[in-house]
Amino acid sequence: MSKKKNNESLNQPKKEISIDSFMKHEEDVKAKLKRKNRPIVVMTYIMAVLFLALFGHIIFYMIHDSKKVIANANNKRQDYLSKYVIRGNIESIDGTVLARTDVDEDGNESRYYPEGSEYAHVVGYNEYGRSGVELDYNFELLTSNDNIVSKLQQDFKEKKNPGDTVVLTIDSRLQDAAYYALGDCSGAAIVIEPDTGKILAMISKPSFDPNEINEVWDYIHSDEGKDSTIMLNRVTNGLYAPGSTFKIVTALEYMRENPNYEDYEFECEGTTVVNGVEISCANDNVHGTVTLADSIAYSCNTSFSNIGSKLDKGSYRKTAEELLFNKELPYDGSYEKSSFIINEQSSSSSIPQTAIGQGDTNITPLHNAMIMCGIANGGLVKKPYVVDSIKNVSGIQVKKYKSKDSVKIMSSDEAKNLTEMLKGVCEYGTASSYFEYSDYTVAGKTGTAEYDNEGNCNSWFVGYSNIERPDIVVSVIVEDYTTNQTSGSYVAKQIFDAYYEYHEK
Repeated sequence: MSKKKNNESLNQPKKEISIDSFMKHEEDVKAKLKRKNRPIVVMTYIMAVLFLALFGHIIFYMIHDSKKVIANANNKRQDYLSKYVIRGNIESIDGTVLARTDVDEDGNESRYYPEGSEYAHVVGYNEYGRSGVELDYNFELLTSNDNIVSKLQQDFKEKKNPGDTVVLTIDSRLQDAAYYALGDCSGAAIVIEPDTGKILAMISKPSFDPNEINEVWDYIHSDEGKDSTIMLNRVTNGLYAPGSTFKIVTALEYMRENPNYEDYEFECEGTTVVNGVEISCANDNVHGTVTLADSIAYSCNTSFSNIGSKLDKGSYRKTAEELLFNKELPYDGSYEKSSFIINEQSSSSSIPQTAIGQGDTNITPLHNAMIMCGIANGGLVKKPYVVDSIKNVSGIQVKKYKSKDSVKIMSSDEAKNLTEMLKGVCEYGTASSYFEYSDYTVAGKTGTAEYDNEGNCNSWFVGYSNIERPDIVVSVIVEDYTTNQTSGSYVAKQIFDAYYEYHEK
């Protein structure tokens, strides 16, 4: 019975499948396969993209970033290069050798600094972690771009190749002028071209002789020398009360809040009380009726305390920060940030001293120079730099540096108006005895900043020469003016004179 049924089943006619059904079936199968394979395809694409990205990064690094990473001053592997390269020279822009490597008959190398302490803080030293240019341009000094024939000859003789020379923007004549003008005083001086950012001189005193770095290092780590500041670069890392040089900031804020600032008048009687604080002009001088321009020229403390009391504290802070207080400076080397602490919550009693550059405000000579660069350069501060170029042992230039970055700290009109006031400082005001009869014009600001409660003070001068087409900005601070009687204006005058002795006005 069952066998018959099976035969009947086999003899049943097969159902015909239409082409449309077949095609739909195939499409369903393909769709199922596509859904099943989609994660694999996605992962394949992801892996391909990651591979291409990694490969691209490697190529970019090799072409663009590798030298930058190797040249990083914190890269300790740079010292490996010293096995094959004799450390190159450091020179001033006018060819004075500031550092070189001497090699004796046995091949022993020693670093020598012909100018001793004069360039110690800018050039630095090559021991104990290095400093200055010796640190920042370590890679360039240990790189040889000598011609290939000479390098092959040196390699064949199993001798080291000569390293490249780092050429600074420093002009040795201006460096000498600043160094000797400061004499035995502690202090700092910096000279900058405002339209390029080139640093033409940088002096910090007291200094040290990098040729005797072992003895110096032992001294500053002894009980006797643990408080020594001889290795501090006062130009970039020395924080001082700005004294009356800060009146530039106060004046700018007053000008911004009062478009009719030219109508300002104040009756100076030599001493006054503002917000409960007694303020006196230097030597209790009585300046009489003064305008804003006169207040700057005579550096009238009572007038500026009065001006400060009228300012909006929040806006005051904003202007100070636009002039780079509490901000990072456009500078690649080591430095300390300047500070301005006034804000909307500050007590009114803190304003009179702040307005004249005392109180808790601090600034470096570098920053003070930058503010003056902004005024001289129509409100624009070009990034200061100290290395001009790199050249090989044959004197062929292999790299040239220039300032590519800049910061706008004020409008061109504000810079122009401040310049007119700062001219008065040097024509009939506090610096006129130094610059009134000079062969060149100067716009600047003097400052005496007290650093204790006994009336002892430091002396400042910041300014620039050749007002119509500014040549150089000079920023000087002389510590303990009360004792040594060497003023910042005197030091600046020596620097300006040296510049125009060698350059056309």
